[in-house]
Amino acid sequence: MRIFGIDPGSMRTGYGCVETDGRVVRLVTCGAIAARTDDEFPQRLARIHRELSSLLEGCQPDYVAVESLFHASNVHSALKLGHARGVAILAAVEAGCPVVEYAPAEIKRAVVGYGRAEKHQVQDMIKILLGLTAPPSPHDAADALAVAICHLHSMPPAGLLALDSGLESRIPDPGSRKRNPGSRVPGPESQAPSPRPKSWRQYRPPANG
Repeated sequence: MRIFGIDPGSMRTGYGCVETDGRVVRLVTCGAIAARTDDEFPQRLARIHRELSSLLEGCQPDYVAVESLFHASNVHSALKLGHARGVAILAAVEAGCPVVEYAPAEIKRAVVGYGRAEKHQVQDMIKILLGLTAPPSPHDAADALAVAICHLHSMPPAGLLALDSGLESRIPDPGSRKRNPGSRVPGPESQAPSPRPKSWRQYRPPANG
């Protein structure tokens, strides 16, 4: 399953796509659509719509999750943000994707565990959840990935169990395999590393020493 998250903005719109098999969440792509300083507002909206449409066509997500409008510094900014959200949702609908929306505080609670988390905290938690070597940048991309992961955490357990059971049905039974003579059973030192946390509730900081 793939979920495409969008963090709308009139100057810079973040996007991020993740996929899951019911066990592990992986990064597909992320980034930001930046407007040119010399573009008029209608051209900025056209650019957002055009680039999101291309990304959605390439990613083929099952859902598109969009951050909802919560507040703005003034009415003029709110109107511009509303227009940017509108063209983003239009691109998703034209791509045939179901659209879901989440408030900023709801997204932060789902990812960080605190509804008033700072942007760097969101970036750090996204890095941990996706097993990245560095936090996603710019922060608009991290915010978009957070929206996608928020929807993943909000899905009914039955949906994730269906993914998980579908994966297990394709994995052969280890007992049915014939062991080659002289083969060695892997010891503890060769076992796979601990799985990544699926949410902030499962995260534990590494022990000192």
